[in-house]
Amino acid sequence: MKVHRQGIAALAALSSLLLSPLARADWAQSSDPLVVQPAPANGQAQAQNPPGFAWARYPAGASSYEIEITPAGGSPTKATVTRNWYLPSKAMALGDYTWRVRPAGSNDWSAARAFSITSRSTVFEVPDNDTLRARISAKPRPRSLPPSFTAFSSWNTAKHNDLDPYNSRLINEIKLQMGALPDLADSRWPIVITSPLTAAMASQQTEIRQRVNEATRQLEAAAVMWRIKRESIYLDEAFKRGDQLAALNPNGPTSYVNQDQADRQIALSMIKAVDILAGDLDATRKAKWLDVVRNRTNQMFADLSGDNGRLDQYPFDSHGNTDLVFLTLISSLSLGDIADAQKWFDFAFRAYANNPSPWSGPEGGYAQGTAYAEYYAGYLIALWDPLSQATGVNFYAKPWTLGFLDFNIQFVPPGSRVHAFGDGSDTKPDIRVFRAFGSRMVSPRAAWYVANLGGLEDSLSMLQAPYPLPVSDTKVQSPPSNSSYYPSTGWVSMHSDIGSPGRTSYYFKSSPYGSFNHSHGDQNGLLLSVAGQPLLVKAGWYDWYGSPYWTDWYHQTRSQNAVTYDGGKGQDVSGYRETLQHNGKVISFAAQPSYDSAEGDATAAYAGALTMARRQVWHLRNANNALLVRDKLAANVPHTYEWNFHSPVAMTVESPTSVKIAAGGQSVCVRSLNPNATFAKWSGPAPKSGVTEDHGAFYLANDGKSTAEFLTLLDVGCRRPTVNITTTNGVRTVTVGSQSVTLN
Repeated sequence: MKVHRQGIAALAALSSLLLSPLARADWAQSSDPLVVQPAPANGQAQAQNPPGFAWARYPAGASSYEIEITPAGGSPTKATVTRNWYLPSKAMALGDYTWRVRPAGSNDWSAARAFSITSRSTVFEVPDNDTLRARISAKPRPRSLPPSFTAFSSWNTAKHNDLDPYNSRLINEIKLQMGALPDLADSRWPIVITSPLTAAMASQQTEIRQRVNEATRQLEAAAVMWRIKRESIYLDEAFKRGDQLAALNPNGPTSYVNQDQADRQIALSMIKAVDILAGDLDATRKAKWLDVVRNRTNQMFADLSGDNGRLDQYPFDSHGNTDLVFLTLISSLSLGDIADAQKWFDFAFRAYANNPSPWSGPEGGYAQGTAYAEYYAGYLIALWDPLSQATGVNFYAKPWTLGFLDFNIQFVPPGSRVHAFGDGSDTKPDIRVFRAFGSRMVSPRAAWYVANLGGLEDSLSMLQAPYPLPVSDTKVQSPPSNSSYYPSTGWVSMHSDIGSPGRTSYYFKSSPYGSFNHSHGDQNGLLLSVAGQPLLVKAGWYDWYGSPYWTDWYHQTRSQNAVTYDGGKGQDVSGYRETLQHNGKVISFAAQPSYDSAEGDATAAYAGALTMARRQVWHLRNANNALLVRDKLAANVPHTYEWNFHSPVAMTVESPTSVKIAAGGQSVCVRSLNPNATFAKWSGPAPKSGVTEDHGAFYLANDGKSTAEFLTLLDVGCRRPTVNITTTNGVRTVTVGSQSVTLN
């Protein structure tokens, strides 16, 4: 699937007219990279109908905005909103549109932007807040569980066959944890959290998160099992764990300011328990638990609602965006029991529905890497399942969601042993999460992914899921295309045959997000796996975010399969805004029957040290799945450039221009095709215990007066095809085996 969508010619022409150089400055488009970008972007065909709208806040401030949406040849419709986004509640007619916005009461319109609604735009409607609240309040408790959730005694034979294994595993888990879980108390965590974070503080925060996650899971599991089995042992266990969590000080070490992940998890698990145990909680206990939910959630709400919704203007907050979906579900389950729930709900629900993730555009993706995509997917399963049941809004049907799943299929295909790019990319994927996420969707690609992942889902999520799972309604299984490009994140995948377990998989990245947050200094970086075996890997391991090791090695360009200079100097990964500005971009992508190609420009990532840093890659399917890589580099001063690569085993140096990597029955020979770029190994920090890493680079000296060029072949299987480079009328052609590439 090519996910890059191009606007139609008429829209492109209209866009050029509307945003011509003669147009005045557009206040809705901020120059600050941290500020939300206008959406829909100019000239885009929309994946969702109706699309979500967003813009930068008016510089002089505005108490409200008037947005105007005009169909081609028709009359405008207008709406007034108090925040800098707008989500229509009804689908729009097919056709071409423009939109613009102004502060209410002024005539300072933003530039008009064009977009289109086509037959490929998926309808996804979110009702207004009044309608949603009425719908939720009318739903009997437990409102978080689907109608198919019934007592064990009512299960038919098919349901027994499908769910008994999950039921048995959860019963065993609950009973084991009854004696294994420690009692929780604030005194377990005496360290006061300050800034900057120390190793001891990070360790305590991790321990708090782990212990709270264990206790809240036990509370939810016991409540669910009580509802399934109606045996008092589970009700008693739910009371015990809920009372322990209620006893923790909301202003202590588990508070929102000290450990927001623990705070939100406590609030969520307790309101879910109140909902699931409806009718079984005595009035005193229920009031106490609800008061804990109110106290903790108000801290979250105070933070997120600050500055009239701080994420509306500054969306790039990893924890904040996850906190927002927690607030959305907590408020949905609290309506009718907590007076503050209405303001939480009205603030959060439609804002979240408008933009569930700042880490990609509407086509899906996840700029922070697939490990964090997995963590986010895990949250979404736990949150969207009850949220969809309580509200009737199926977030799994949002077009962005299918794009997000497709992204994970491409970069974590079945059999993957490690993640791709960013923090945690050295870890093994948890297929339970991806299996569960795909199982909630009706899609031939989701059905293929779930079937080929194998394994089982987590027992607790499975028992609360709709039965049968939505994916079972898909009668056709179909793998996605063998290559994909995600323009908003700058990621490219190239597979020999994604439907085959023996596939060769190349991943290329040059991202507009740069090294921001959990992303790394790996613009124009590469990864390679064959039959699931990693061969070109990202070096290092993720100890904790912002650690000295993370800062000095794991986050740096030298630990990636990317270019450095003068002994390991790489892309600028320092600062805050700067990490978004010192970025990359994919400037071309093509998927052809015999080859895929992409080009990335990472010049900006080197923060002025280089005047050119471009990488072209050609996946030559007809040449034994080889990858031809061309780097063009330039600077105003002399440098020695380093074409770094890393392997999970000791490399075999076959010659000054050829290196072999063989692991797990697979191999790749990395060949420099320009004889003046020669190889040498170098040493990095010690790898994680039990892990082997080897590091090396091709070195190329440059006088600073000419452009340097690396030309490299990744020969999968070390088949050693004949390579010829010819020049005709100034145009060079590289022929690998029987396949030729023109170096444009």
